[in-house]
Amino acid sequence: MTDAKWAVVRPLLPVPGWMRGRGGQQEAYCHQAILDAIRYLVDNGIKWRATPADFPPWDRAYAFFRRWRDHARVWEFHDRLRAKVREKMGLDGEPIAGVIDSQSVKADAVVGCDSRGFDGGKLINGRKRHVVVDALGLLLGVMVTGADTGDRGPAQVLLGRVADAHHRLALVWADGGYTGSLVAYCLTALALVLAIVKRSDDQKGFVVLPKRWIVGRFFAHLMRTRRLARDFERRTTSAEAMVYWSMTLLMTRRLARPRPS
Repeated sequence: MTDAKWAVVRPLLPVPGWMRGRGGQQEAYCHQAILDAIRYLVDNGIKWRATPADFPPWDRAYAFFRRWRDHARVWEFHDRLRAKVREKMGLDGEPIAGVIDSQSVKADAVVGCDSRGFDGGKLINGRKRHVVVDALGLLLGVMVTGADTGDRGPAQVLLGRVADAHHRLALVWADGGYTGSLVAYCLTALALVLAIVKRSDDQKGFVVLPKRWIVGRFFAHLMRTRRLARDFERRTTSAEAMVYWSMTLLMTRRLARPRPS
């Protein structure tokens, strides 16, 4: 990270327990060095053991990643960054509208058969990422399942989590795969309006559909971080954490970027 990015990131980091008088041992490596190692791995798609010697040892970086994953620290850090980005854009920290969609990606050989499947529509053997983003394309929630899983079941669980975390969320756009009983469930159980954006039957070729391009751009960003070009994680929770780390790369760049005159 540059000095400008670190100045943005440092106040938003969760405070370790030993600094709050809750006990525990002081960490041996600077948070900036550990974060740089994880960001390097996510952006370049390397193995943990292939972390360059310029960073702390790979096992220390992985232990930090695992601790933040298991104790939801990466979600906390990500949400603070998202609120800052929205405030910089002149918006309220809490979104009122979002977009939901899914993406099927190939899985590496380390992914077990219990969390992978075959997507017959896209002919992909791997996993599926179900995501909800806000109107700026910033992540609100992600859920990773096998690629053979339909969209409506995971969407019901994911929208419930997002609605609990963001009480002002009132409208979510989706494609035709989310029609049916999910629309009524969102309205009655979650107080969410699930608006279906359908493609016209007389349209030919590629057409940019309203609102749905936002989540398409989000998936394009994930593909630019090479660790997410394919699913290399043994656990689905690690795959979800990698998506959050990828978004922290994008948001720190936006926050460190000087305002246009």
